[in-house]
Amino acid sequence: MMTKDLHAVLVRPLLTERGTNIQEKYNQYLFETSPEATKTDIKIAIEKMFKVSVEKVHTMIIPGKYRRYGKGGGMLADWKKAIVTVAKGQKIDFAQQSGS
Repeated sequence: MMTKDLHAVLVRPLLTERGTNIQEKYNQYLFETSPEATKTDIKIAIEKMFKVSVEKVHTMIIPGKYRRYGKGGGMLADWKKAIVTVAKGQKIDFAQQSGS
């Protein structure tokens, strides 16, 4: 998986109220990642894209939810979430990265 594109590993940052709270309190950031991405892939991608030092990466699979579409319904796909701990004194600036 090391040859995978960095943007394919990180799908998007998760900017939620809970994410903002743990960002301020514990210096952790939430990302939606590719289901095939490993913790090592996520760490390398974040260090190269945002130029920060990553201390820990926790990952979890979020099960898809049932959604109704008209009279029928279906399941949304499962997805992977990563909680990334950045070294003290370092921050990830999402506004700066959105233009690149």
